[in-house]
Amino acid sequence: MATLWSDPAAVRPVDAPALEPRADIAAWVSKMDRDQRVGDCVVSQLLLGERVLVERVRPDGWARAVAVEQPAAALDPRGYPGWLPVAQLASDPLPEPSLVVDAVTADLLDRPGGAVALPGVVLGTRLAGAGEPVGGFHPVRVPGHDRPLWAAPGAVTRLPDPAAAVEALALARRLVDSVYVWGGMSGHGIDCSGLVHLAWRRLGVRLPRDAGDQARATEPVPPGTEQPGDLYFFARPGRPVHHVGFVSDRGPGHLLHACYQRRLVVEEPMPPERAATLVAAHRVVSGRR
Repeated sequence: MATLWSDPAAVRPVDAPALEPRADIAAWVSKMDRDQRVGDCVVSQLLLGERVLVERVRPDGWARAVAVEQPAAALDPRGYPGWLPVAQLASDPLPEPSLVVDAVTADLLDRPGGAVALPGVVLGTRLAGAGEPVGGFHPVRVPGHDRPLWAAPGAVTRLPDPAAAVEALALARRLVDSVYVWGGMSGHGIDCSGLVHLAWRRLGVRLPRDAGDQARATEPVPPGTEQPGDLYFFARPGRPVHHVGFVSDRGPGHLLHACYQRRLVVEEPMPPERAATLVAAHRVVSGRR
């Protein structure tokens, strides 16, 4: 993964593991305390092989880029804008992806059953296949690698047709107990809209990255008719949407979300203070039910 930053000047000493050419996101998150995980220096994250439009490169090694696979109409009609180290970019032309990582994290190997060549590839990462499986191991093309790497049996699956909302809920449930990281988009650390974006992205539906844009891109449903996998949106009086979570199937009013207050992905009955800011339930209309 790569992290997309608000500004190179906002980077902190604790962020060093996320700035290496091969970022160690797990180490980065583990070094941060609760408050550092919600700093506004991070705006989003990029998955391996995700396309970006590079606008400019500075002499100090930082690039201004737009994540074209993360719609963000309120910020830029082309996608989500931010900064990242040039060393984390590659210009390798790759075939269209045909596989997607289905494990929360997966190590890619140098050969079937071999040594780890690229650790920690995360759920929802799209990869281009590089031939037929061998003993259940899938060869894949990876930016920055001349030869195919290999995904272990069960780590990847074929790209799906748009799926049901309950499947998005089930995917999000696999990330319960992941820590909350502002701008995060993996099991290492994730925020509320990142959880929604990633779950649907894994299923072949491209939702916007931020909660407010997600509300505008989905269809409201009448109060009381929401179904599991629909989305709850939250806003304070007179303010824009600031939070989103999945409608759970665990009981009326239950919510699965990346919770800022608890700094975790949790599934719970909606707390009274959260219910007080509930403004709508919406449905992802491009998914089948």
